[in-house]
Amino acid sequence: MNAKSKNYLHLHFIVFIWGFTAVLGKLVSIDALPLVFYRMGLAVMCIALFIAFKKISLKVSLKKIITMAIIGAVIALHWITFFKAIKVSNVSIALATLATGAFFTALIEPFIYKRKMIWYEIAFGIIVMIGLYIIFNVETKYIQGIVLALISAFLASVFTLANGKLIAVEKPSVISFYELLFGFLFVAIYIGISGGFTYDFFQVSVNDWLFIFILASICTAYAFIASVKVMKFLSPYTVMLTINLEPVYGIILAFIFIGESEKMNPLFYIGALIILSTVLSNGVLKNKGKLKKLSRT
Repeated sequence: MNAKSKNYLHLHFIVFIWGFTAVLGKLVSIDALPLVFYRMGLAVMCIALFIAFKKISLKVSLKKIITMAIIGAVIALHWITFFKAIKVSNVSIALATLATGAFFTALIEPFIYKRKMIWYEIAFGIIVMIGLYIIFNVETKYIQGIVLALISAFLASVFTLANGKLIAVEKPSVISFYELLFGFLFVAIYIGISGGFTYDFFQVSVNDWLFIFILASICTAYAFIASVKVMKFLSPYTVMLTINLEPVYGIILAFIFIGESEKMNPLFYIGALIILSTVLSNGVLKNKGKLKKLSRT
C-alpha cells in the first residue's frame, strides 16, 4: 500500500473518530458545561505534552494571543451548544443540523475575505433551509435541540474562518493549544462566577471519566494533529469530501451504540439527506472552481 492510500485510510479513521464524538457526548451522563470544561482541560494537557515532546516554540505576538483567546471562547460556546443539543434531542438531530455550518461559512466568508457572493451558494443555502424546514416540521419535540445545533453550526463557521487566517502564519499545534487553553479558562471563569463549582460538579463516574478522556485525547488532540498531517499527502478536494461524511458516520454509529432513541420519522432522513447532499455538492463545485483556476496559471 502506497503513502497516499495509507493516508486516505487514515483520514477516514479520523473522520470516523469525529463522528464518534457525538455518540460519546450522548453517553456521558454529566451536562454539556462540565463536559466541555473537562474535555478542554484534558485536551490542553495532551497537546502540551505533544508540544513539549516535539520541542515546539509557543512564542507568539500579544495580538495573536488576544485573537486566539477570543476564538477559544467561540470554540467553547460551539461545543457547549453542540453537546447541549445532543442532550436535549439526540445525535442524529445534532449532526444533521450541524451540517449547515458549511452554508453559514458561505454567507460569512465573502465579508471576511472580501469576495463576491457565489450564486450557487445562495441556491444551496435555500435548499438547505428546505431540508431544515422538513426536519423542523416532523421532529417538533426536538426544536430546542435543532436551534442549539444551528447556533453551534454558526459558531463553528466563525472560528473556522478565523483560523483560516491564523493557520497561514502559525503552527496548528500552537493555535490549538492556545485556543483550547483560553476556551478552558473562559468556561472555568463562567462556572466560577455562576457558582457552579459545587461538590456535585466534581462527582464524575469512572465511565464518564473514560468517555471524557477518549473525547479529549483521541477525538480532540490526536484527531486534530493527525488531520493536519494527512493534508500533506492528500488533495484538499479529497479531504473536504471525506470530512463531509462525518454526520453520516455519526448517525450510523449512533444507531449501533445508542439504538432506539436514534430512530426518527422517515421524513427526517429526507431532510437530512437534502442537507448532506447539498453540502457535498457545494464542496464539489468549489473544488472544481479551484482546479480550473490552477489549470489557467
